[in-house]
Amino acid sequence: MDELKERLMELEIRYTHQSQMIEELNEVLTAACARITRLEQGNRILREQFRQMAPDDFTLSPDE
Repeated sequence: MDELKERLMELEIRYTHQSQMIEELNEVLTAACARITRLEQGNRILREQFRQMAPDDFTLSPDE
């Protein structure tokens, strides 16, 4: 019976550690997703600014 109690105790400890690890991984993943979203927004803004700076009709002058 003691062996069964020890095995149960070990399983409970593992479960607790795994639950804690999952929570920590979730926090890291959430932060990474938020950072990716900010980077995508910044990228979108930069692309739009670049697009506005580019001439609409890029043609060479007669001298060129």
